[in-house]
Amino acid sequence: MEENVVLMARGITMTFPGVKALENVDFTLRRGEIHALMGENGAGKSTLIKCLTGINDFEAGEIRIAGINGPVKNHSTKDAQSVGISTVYQEVNLCPNLSVAENLFIGREPLTALHTIDRRSYNVRSQKIMDDLGIAVDVTQNLENYSLAIQQMVAIARAVDMDCKVLILDEPTSSLDDEEVEKLFVLMRRLRDQGVGIIFVTHFLEQVYAVCDRITVLRDGHFVGEYLIEDLPRVKLVAAMMGKNLDDLEEIGKENVHDISKNPLEISARGLSHTGTVKPFDLDIRKGEVIGVTGLLGSGRSELARAIYGADKASTGTLKVDGKEVKISQPIDAMNLGMGMLPDDRKAEGIIGDLSVRENMILALQARKGMFKPLSRAKQEEIVDQYIDLLQIKTADRETLVKQLSGGNQQKVILGRWLITQPDFLILDEPTRGIDVGTKAEIQKLILKLADEGKSILFISSEISEMLRTCSRMAVMRDGEKVGELDHDLTQENVMKAIAGGEQKNG
Repeated sequence: MEENVVLMARGITMTFPGVKALENVDFTLRRGEIHALMGENGAGKSTLIKCLTGINDFEAGEIRIAGINGPVKNHSTKDAQSVGISTVYQEVNLCPNLSVAENLFIGREPLTALHTIDRRSYNVRSQKIMDDLGIAVDVTQNLENYSLAIQQMVAIARAVDMDCKVLILDEPTSSLDDEEVEKLFVLMRRLRDQGVGIIFVTHFLEQVYAVCDRITVLRDGHFVGEYLIEDLPRVKLVAAMMGKNLDDLEEIGKENVHDISKNPLEISARGLSHTGTVKPFDLDIRKGEVIGVTGLLGSGRSELARAIYGADKASTGTLKVDGKEVKISQPIDAMNLGMGMLPDDRKAEGIIGDLSVRENMILALQARKGMFKPLSRAKQEEIVDQYIDLLQIKTADRETLVKQLSGGNQQKVILGRWLITQPDFLILDEPTRGIDVGTKAEIQKLILKLADEGKSILFISSEISEMLRTCSRMAVMRDGEKVGELDHDLTQENVMKAIAGGEQKNG
């Protein structure tokens, strides 16, 4: 290997039943660099990481690590850690009920002469580790007392203290706000300067250009190329990922959206609230309208949607659906009124991993029909096949376990679940989080198509740019309160001003 190379993978090939996940893929990581691993969902990023970390037993190719003679074949994450490869995932795999220090040293606690755990020693060592990395925490406090960003930094600190040469960060910023992301980037740069090689997986293009030195692109399980960041402009990166010479997102526009100002109301909320999460709010949504809900993380965006849908039973206020006052105590009430909701956490509240694509997609329709009116297997297959085709879900077949699909395709399965019920009103909470550029474009185009067909949509996203492409109006949230609405001059600058300034209403 080259002198400054810390990890080198060559010819990695991995096959799942019916799918060639990786074919002859190369990857090279150097000391002291932040290297983005990019590609659409299904491109092979997660599969390659699992091959590097011992989760997948690849069938061809080799991996070499600096300082180790000959190829390395990891059979577990423990094997990977022993050769210096550590991974921090989007979902922090630590114990929130234990202290920061206990999490740092779990499984490798220092012992006293009497072979009891030396708590004083690991508290002192833990505080030094965190101080050296510039992470301001009290290591004796429980991890749950700190933000998700700090928890991820603790996970990174644990990896670094285990003498990792290679640090893999898999979608670490998906649930962080801008300030938390910047804190994470400061830590990443510090580790890079200390000589750690970092593999950074993200779907946020602006973050790649903010923090990375080099990019490797995969597409459909194949190696497309490796590029220095300065040699790959954003448009060319998107083209490399998608295999196209254009950015589909730029083609999305609202030029053909009809005037809906005179359309009848689909949803009318007055004084709706949920104790402790969202203050009383008013909101009207017309038939055929896409309305966005914007605000910083924790502002109450999701809580507003949950109060309308009955996922959190409203504490105060009234709700009218199609002009009639209704009582929604639980989601099944909302479903029976023609509503659907795609939750922001697809893993916890969306997919059921051990069920098939078919079983996941048919769930909501079967719930509406009731347990005593089961859909025939033939009817299920007919319906599911139609929506697999409509949404272009990449799956070996309808009976594939949904957990075997890529994140973007799992998101499409949940979206299909609700489209199958033919809802009049659809709540989409972060429908494009953690998915690739191409799938984002497909979902945004679908949102506009559904609105054109007369469906009403409440759209929540952390990316203001995609809401500007799809929404005719935005409600602005801050600290659990709806502080205004924007319904003309919808620009990124105006939305940011509304979020920051609070009381702004021009509609």
